[in-house]
Amino acid sequence: MVSLSLSNKRYTYIRESESEPPGGAIDVHHVIINGSKATGFARRRGLAFFLVLLAISIYFFLGKDNPVSSLSWSCLLSGFFVMIQSRKFVKKESVIIMPTFGIQLETQYLSGKTVSRFIPIGKILKPVLVECVTPVTCYWSLSLFLRGEEQLTLVFKELRPSLKMLVPIWKALCAVIGTDQSEIITEEEHDVSGQAST
Repeated sequence: MVSLSLSNKRYTYIRESESEPPGGAIDVHHVIINGSKATGFARRRGLAFFLVLLAISIYFFLGKDNPVSSLSWSCLLSGFFVMIQSRKFVKKESVIIMPTFGIQLETQYLSGKTVSRFIPIGKILKPVLVECVTPVTCYWSLSLFLRGEEQLTLVFKELRPSLKMLVPIWKALCAVIGTDQSEIITEEEHDVSGQAST
């Protein structure tokens, strides 16, 4: 049952849950890329098929000794390159929360390949929302502090959903792990003069 759905220009967020996560039900959160990437994938796949077919036909019809045969090799190589690149496009990423077991992070590619990673509930210390700043852009990311690991683990490795889509997932993770949600954003009290308050 779909209990929440949000959408913007780039992504659609869908939450599927039978009941609230503390009740023991599996809670599934999907972030799906809207249609434009899927049609771009189909175009690239068609272009790659055309280039490979063109290369094979040029090679066989004109023969091996013809100078145009180098064109056939370039078409063949570029067609294979486009095919390889098109396998990397992401269709959706999902977070499956199983309260007593852990969470499963899934990435589904347009080629049909699905990559899953399971994280046991006992290994998760705390989910955090992090603002990532690069020289070009600024975006929000949902990460996990894991026991025994020095670096944060990204929940969404390929996609960059908006904060509005990340907050319900963060709240569901906090509810399952037992983290107080009010801890995330707290302002420290500082004295204007620079002296520590007592």
